Amino acid sequence: MTLKDIVPWRWGGLRHWDEEDRPYESFLREMDTLHKEMDRLFEDFWKGSGSTTFMARPWHHGNLTPRVDETEDENAFHVKIELPGMDQEDVDISLTGGVLTIRGEKKREEEEKGKDYYRSERSFGSFRRSLPIPVDVDEKLIEAKFDKGILYIELPKTEDARSKIKHIPVKAA
Repeated sequence: MTLKDIVPWRWGGLRHWDEEDRPYESFLREMDTLHKEMDRLFEDFWKGSGSTTFMARPWHHGNLTPRVDETEDENAFHVKIELPGMDQEDVDISLTGGVLTIRGEKKREEEEKGKDYYRSERSFGSFRRSLPIPVDVDEKLIEAKFDKGILYIELPKTEDARSKIKHIPVKAA
């Protein structure tokens, strides 16, 4: 039995080892392709495609990226930020030059003791999100509320900004 008879990636193939000019280079090329495919599979797995496994959690390894919902109506901008496991003391909000900036730091410590074990886990991470606010807002009336891990921010528009809104009628073509 020769090497070409036991190499699995050649079984059933149209090419034969003896017919190739450079069989070693062909082998390296196929191994490189296999390596790239395995890398791609592991990258997809670790990204966490909607799974709730530990590695798919959006805040693991100190890498915080909270989800933000931003809506606008004629009277105000409404911002909702999901900050599970955080308290209002961990969040700082500022408005400068038409940019709303939300900063925060998450600190989590868990300790569990049992008859035959002791487990202690700590995780830390910070985030910063900056959102452009395209119109003037009344800074005296801005409100921020924190409820059950969700931060709500209301940015009322100034009277001048509300008066500049022009509704354009849409006609059928």
